[in-house]
Amino acid sequence: MKISVGLYGATAHQIALVLIQGFNRHYRLFRETCSAAKRRFEHGDWPGVHRAVKERIRFYDDRVYECIERLRNEFAIDTLDDATWQQVKLLFIGLLLNHKQPELAETFFNSVTTKILRREYFHNDFMFVRPAISTENLEGDEGTTYRSYYVDARGLRGTLRQVVEDFHWRRPFADLERDVQCVHRAITEHLHGMPAREVNFQIQVLASAFYRNKAAYIIGKAINGAQEYPFAIAVLHDADGKLFLDTVLLDAWRIGLLFSLSRAYFMVDMEVPSSYVQFLRTILPNKPRSELYIMLGLGKQGKTMFFRDLIYHLHHSQDTFIMAPGIRGLVMLVFTLPSYPYVFKIIRDVFGHGKETDRATVQKKFLMVKQVDRVGRMADTLEFSNALFPLHRFDPEVLAELQRLAPSQIEIDGDQLIIRHLYIERRMEPLNIHLERMEKAADEAGMTHAIREYGNAIRELALANIFPGDMLWKNFGVTRYGRVVFYDYDEIEYMTAMNFRKIPPAPDFETEMSGEVWYPVAPRDVFPEEFATFLLGSPQIRKIFLRHHKDLLTPIFWQSAQEKIRAGQLEDFFPYPETLRFNQYSADSKKPA
Repeated sequence: MKISVGLYGATAHQIALVLIQGFNRHYRLFRETCSAAKRRFEHGDWPGVHRAVKERIRFYDDRVYECIERLRNEFAIDTLDDATWQQVKLLFIGLLLNHKQPELAETFFNSVTTKILRREYFHNDFMFVRPAISTENLEGDEGTTYRSYYVDARGLRGTLRQVVEDFHWRRPFADLERDVQCVHRAITEHLHGMPAREVNFQIQVLASAFYRNKAAYIIGKAINGAQEYPFAIAVLHDADGKLFLDTVLLDAWRIGLLFSLSRAYFMVDMEVPSSYVQFLRTILPNKPRSELYIMLGLGKQGKTMFFRDLIYHLHHSQDTFIMAPGIRGLVMLVFTLPSYPYVFKIIRDVFGHGKETDRATVQKKFLMVKQVDRVGRMADTLEFSNALFPLHRFDPEVLAELQRLAPSQIEIDGDQLIIRHLYIERRMEPLNIHLERMEKAADEAGMTHAIREYGNAIRELALANIFPGDMLWKNFGVTRYGRVVFYDYDEIEYMTAMNFRKIPPAPDFETEMSGEVWYPVAPRDVFPEEFATFLLGSPQIRKIFLRHHKDLLTPIFWQSAQEKIRAGQLEDFFPYPETLRFNQYSADSKKPA
């Protein structure tokens, strides 16, 4: 039974209020955990940092389902007519006129309504297909997004010191004067001397620090005449528990690497997130807004903006989705759009030979990647449900593979292809293809760099409590900066869940030569000696690998990593080279614990 026209206005207003209240509760809880990041940093509560990251992942979906439950309990939402839903949207827009997070609230509205409405309602009359409220120059009530500093009698060093002190960390610095001098020296070296100060010279610094793992980052820029100079200062704890400035990053591309999707998301206390993104875009103009929202912990907003960008790109391009280059996966079906720098992954209905897993387990692995410290070595994924694509943009081979290997995950509706569940990742060159190219070009330096990076990726993942499982070259990619990143997650496990063993000697020569396993093997047993069999077939690759990573073929490395993890020893993973750290300036500088 439909709600009568005479009543729909009041009902629509009540529903709009429930929706905005649901979002406001979500963002209040989000800010509370981000605000607490400062306290966790001050106390050196590193286990608490990891717990908070894991818990924050669930915040959004929990609030969406809470809101749906309230709507179902208070209103006959399944019986509402079209006019009521249109009125709900218009009234919701009115509630956003003075809101500080309107773009996030619109996305929350969509998240709730898409789980209530039928798919034919997924258009602009009932949802926010495009933003309705502008976030341009939006300001908060709690103070400015960034602080501005002008050099006075204190000089530049004094001003830099004030920048740091204004974060009011309740933990003393070991030697802030020394650290500020290091920052000043690094700036002078980077600019080959200090430029003359123009009348508009100022330093702008985002008001909240960016917290991740064991570090806090001060993000800002200096303005001098027509020039802008971005910077990021890393703040760490030393071995005595005191704070120190570890480095200052002055290249925009290096600052951009801080915001790489292969790393954990930041905790940042923001009243107006759009103003933070706007500021970051002035120093990282090539970084998509979608990725900045994601790195600020606002993943759903990032996904919304990403898909809007993708649809816009499809409207202004003509190429078709094709199968991704490289060896076909046994668990995932992967395709790409050549003109767009991403790959699209769907879990197959039919797994390849030897893969003993299921869809639910694979999805848990991808969720696990969201919840752990990716240490710059695991690609992040954007997860989508019921995504609509224009059918004519798919190569016949891709459609045939989808229908053959993942029929439960697709539906053709007129001229649209609906994909029920998929993951999207940044496209990289598969490491096996990269090595083949280096080998063919006789580029030994390129091969050495890639193999060293591969081994370093495995080491860092292990120390972060991640065992890749399937370590074939094809499961790693090479980024545009030459960094090797892991991206195949169906076999990952926590390091502490595995049992690394040495192959016991055979009882006799005949047994050893038989090719049969002569020792018992449990489900989580791993024999690192076996890695060489499937990794080191090429003599040249074998020589380079053994030169740099021979210890990865023994249980000792893996068992040692497990011991550190179980002892609660959390390693430092720096998103910048060792050569940029200030301890390079002075041998007696404190290093981080």
